[in-house]
Amino acid sequence: MSLPHAILTALLEKKSSGLELTRRFDRSIGYFWSATHQQIYRELGKLEADGLIRALPSEQPARGQKKSYEVLPAGRAELARWTSASQEPKPHRDALLLRLRAAAVVGTAGLEADLRRHLELHEQQLAEYEEIEERDFPPGRDGAEVRLRHLVLRAGIDLETFWTQWLRRALADFAELPDGGPAEQGRPSGGPGTEGRSGSVTT
Repeated sequence: MSLPHAILTALLEKKSSGLELTRRFDRSIGYFWSATHQQIYRELGKLEADGLIRALPSEQPARGQKKSYEVLPAGRAELARWTSASQEPKPHRDALLLRLRAAAVVGTAGLEADLRRHLELHEQQLAEYEEIEERDFPPGRDGAEVRLRHLVLRAGIDLETFWTQWLRRALADFAELPDGGPAEQGRPSGGPGTEGRSGSVTT
């Protein structure tokens, strides 16, 4: 996903100023595509220069007044093109998983505490998503727009559910590791620099 298309989507949902867009990103779109205030304002300028959006005329012009933007037909056409285009899944990259792989050869010092911190953060995010679902998607609400937005939220709920379950399993496995962690197992008595131990890790 790209930030320009996220902004086009948000403006088609509701005409907004840059500040209002920033707040909406913090509350909704930012859950799956984050952007800073500066990035949003920079993209608004580019979209306006490309003829995809326009600043709405102010009823009472005043110095420093926030400009609101709306999407032009060319912007809607670009968003429709992007939405319908085929895209390949992106390879997954996660530093935590790489750190676990590294821990198999260098030891697990400090990692268990960070796993607990990650679990707490994912539990908090899951609770927030479930609160949004209960508030915004009560039983009986229907229609294509509601269903598609609910699908996006469900993706977040399912991902956070996965991470909380996986982290609990990881912490249970950590509790069963021998003292010293994987890197200490089978290490010759000559110390850290002793030859004879393979550094390969397989899955």
